[in-house]
Amino acid sequence: MKLLILGGTIFLGRHIVQSALDRGHKVTLFNRGRTGVDLFPSVEKLRGDRDGGLGTLRGRNWDGVIDTSGYVPRLVRDSADLLKDGVAHYCFISSISVYSDRQPLGIDENARLQTLKDPTTEEITAETYGGLKVLCEQAVDSAMPKRNLLVRLGLLVGPHDPTGRFTYWVERMANGGEILAPAPPDRPVQFIDARDAASWIVRMSEERGTGAMNVTGPNETLSMGDCLSTCARALRSNARATWVDGAFLIERGVQPWSGLPLWTPPDGRGIFAIDTRKARDQGLACRPLAETVLDTLRWVSGDSSAGAKVGLTREREAELLQEWRARHAGRMDVPS
Repeated sequence: MKLLILGGTIFLGRHIVQSALDRGHKVTLFNRGRTGVDLFPSVEKLRGDRDGGLGTLRGRNWDGVIDTSGYVPRLVRDSADLLKDGVAHYCFISSISVYSDRQPLGIDENARLQTLKDPTTEEITAETYGGLKVLCEQAVDSAMPKRNLLVRLGLLVGPHDPTGRFTYWVERMANGGEILAPAPPDRPVQFIDARDAASWIVRMSEERGTGAMNVTGPNETLSMGDCLSTCARALRSNARATWVDGAFLIERGVQPWSGLPLWTPPDGRGIFAIDTRKARDQGLACRPLAETVLDTLRWVSGDSSAGAKVGLTREREAELLQEWRARHAGRMDVPS
C-alpha cells in the first residue's frame, strides 16, 4: 500500500510510520521538516506547509492518507480537498475531546459534540481544541464522504511521549517512597500505548475502515489504584501511595492534568470511561500495562530530554503530603 502521512515525526506519527514500514508499506511523509529530520532515512519526504504550501502533494496518488497533524479546520479542508481525487481513503486523527459533556460514564460515538462560540477561530486552546477537532472532522467528511475514518483518540502513553503525563507516574513510582495520589483509588482511568493505537490505525487504513471510533484502552476496566500498583510491581518499587482528596488539591492550587496527570475533577470523569466497543470490534487491542511501563522507563532513562514536563515537583509533593497529614490521620497504601 502506498501511504501518505501528514506529519509523521512526533510521538503517534513516528509510531504510525514505523508500523506501516513493518507491514511492508511504501510511505511518504509530508511535513515542514522541523522535527525528527533524521528519522526514517529510507522514506520519501515531501517538504511543505499546510498553510498555503501543499504544492508538493498536487498531482500525486496514494492508496491512503493518515492525517496526524490536523488541528485547524481551514487547513484540514485544504488538504482533504486537494487529495480527494488522488487518495482512496482518508484517516483523520481526532480526539475524545470532541464530546461536549465529559461527565457521563460510557460516552460513545453518538454523544453530543462540542460547538464553538466562534467557529471561525483558529486559536488552539484548552477551550477550543475539541470544537476545532469537530470542525476538522466535518471538513474531512465533506471532502471525502464514506471514504474516511475519524479516530477519536484518548490519552496516548509510552515511549517518545512529549507531554510527560504518563511518564510522570512511571518516573515517580520508579523513585519509590511515599507518593501523593489523587483519590479515590477506584476511580477509572484510560489511556493507550501509542504503538497499539498506531498499529490499529495502519491496519484500519489497509481495510479502509470508515466512520468515527473511540480509540483508547486498556481492554479491561482499570482504576488509578490498579494502575499504580501495576507500576510498582513492574518496576519492583517500594513506592506507596497516600490518597489525597481532590477538593484539597484544588484548594491548594493543584491543576488537573498539568499539576497532577491522570486526574480530572468530577465533571470530567467520563473522559476516563469512554466506550471503545466499536473499535475493539474492529480488532483494537492493548499490550499489558507492565510492558508499557517498562518501555517508558527505558526510553526516559536513555534520553536526558525525555523526562516528564508536568506534575508535582518532589518539594511541592512533600509540602502537600505534610499538609494533608496535618488534616487527616492515617494513610491508604497502594494495593499489593
